Amino acid sequence: MCTCKSDVYDVVGIGFGPSNLSLAIALGEHQGNRAGHPVKAAFFERQQSFGWHRNMLLPETTMQISFMKDLVTFRNPRSRFSFVNYLHESGRLTQFCNNQDFFPTRQEFHRYLEWVGSSFDDQVSYDSEVLGVTLAPEPCECAQRYLKLEISNGAIGATEIVNARNISISTGLVPKVPDNVATGDRIWHSSQFLEKLRDVDPADLRNVAVVGGGQSAAEIARYLHATLPEAQIYAIVPSYGYSVADDTPFANQVFDPEAVDDYYFGSDETRDAFWRYHRNTNYSVVDDDIIRDLHRASYAEQVTGERRLHFLNLTRVRAVTRNGATNRVSLHSLIDRETRELDIDALVLATGYTEMTPTGLIGDVDHFCHRDPEGRYRIERDYRLMTDPEFPCGIYLQGGTEHTHGLTSSLLSNVAVRGGEIADSVITRTRADAPTMQRSTRRIEQAWERAG
Repeated sequence: MCTCKSDVYDVVGIGFGPSNLSLAIALGEHQGNRAGHPVKAAFFERQQSFGWHRNMLLPETTMQISFMKDLVTFRNPRSRFSFVNYLHESGRLTQFCNNQDFFPTRQEFHRYLEWVGSSFDDQVSYDSEVLGVTLAPEPCECAQRYLKLEISNGAIGATEIVNARNISISTGLVPKVPDNVATGDRIWHSSQFLEKLRDVDPADLRNVAVVGGGQSAAEIARYLHATLPEAQIYAIVPSYGYSVADDTPFANQVFDPEAVDDYYFGSDETRDAFWRYHRNTNYSVVDDDIIRDLHRASYAEQVTGERRLHFLNLTRVRAVTRNGATNRVSLHSLIDRETRELDIDALVLATGYTEMTPTGLIGDVDHFCHRDPEGRYRIERDYRLMTDPEFPCGIYLQGGTEHTHGLTSSLLSNVAVRGGEIADSVITRTRADAPTMQRSTRRIEQAWERAG
């Protein structure tokens, strides 16, 4: 019997946010596990504890998806890890029902995620960052090749090597900052918001600006206006006011699990139509209730003449420089083509995120991965990177697949089904590929030689 079975994981998850948490559940609930074939899995998370957009857990902000789009329900409504079961075990099921609301607060949903995550403490290592992924230079005793992950463990201040036949990369979105602006003292990306705000004396914040036209920008502007009653709040909006998110029933079908197939197997014209007609379901848009709250607040100030909330529409940030104890923001208006300067005590950049890319993480393994004419990764329907036939391992992406799988690539809307599809793929491919591993050994050595 091959001794490597005790040393090689079937799948290692890089990152332990909602996506890989959902995968962990799906692996545990897979039909094959009950037949005596458990999947050996481990997850590594660089945060010191479970956390999901902690710095945007603003009071009373709600989820933009139904509570039924939790980690499991669309895949397995009977799962014990459903949001409904969380409410039941927390003693709040009746009270939540009495709210007559499909959308829990973001804080409560975060508590739900923590509750689920606590059941997988034996599989996840926190304060552990995966530094790189390489292919093992030699096969194990049964001629199987595997991936080697170098992991930095902050708790012990050392690195370790973990072996895996498959990896699931879910490192999250990457904060996007304008090229002409650098974060620093009193200049924060929205992903840092609450943490940075707590470190500042509110009395020192007399003028605060928020850049952006999406949900986070509007939420932060509303929050600052409510919590800093003596401050002037400037909303620097790239469009002519906030645009409302389309959450009507037919438009929301773009987030259905079936829509992934329509996008993936559709023509270029099909995929273009998805983005052209339905981008306003998620990108650079704001929920109707927040828009109305901000407009009411602004109008009330117009009535009293005591203005604190200012909207600078069709305005771009040209530069930010330090001006004594404040930051001087150079603004360009597309309305009158004028440039003005604004001295502010804090600047919040709610300027969005870019997709994650695994290129730096997988290193030389990238040589085995296929790309399309535009240089993007080719990805199979089961979220596995397309690789050379001789490459023996699976690299799954939970994010960075918008060009192949559509709008739900990194969203919670499809997290339960996506996790289940990856779990099915890992288990099915592992069993199907086992007899062919030995035949692949020489071919993969040849591929390494071609890669240099």
